[in-house]
Amino acid sequence: MLGVLVIALAIKGFAFVNALTFSVEAYDAAGKLTKQAWCLITGLGFAAQLVLLGSPLGIINLIFTIAALVYLADVRPALREVTSGRR
Repeated sequence: MLGVLVIALAIKGFAFVNALTFSVEAYDAAGKLTKQAWCLITGLGFAAQLVLLGSPLGIINLIFTIAALVYLADVRPALREVTSGRR
């Protein structure tokens, strides 16, 4: 369980930091939720796991982990395409 907890925390942390690196305009150009929304979603997920330190399979942690994975699988590639790798 500790391994799953660490992996979920790493995914959420990476998604949060990555969401911070792109400009507001990139989110608009990619047609995704706003930068503020993604930073809030990924940041809350990261903070919730740090504060709650509960089971990585708890409902809150699962929801935020799925949100972070959606960001990494859908939003991040769209942002990178729009910015051509530049931030």
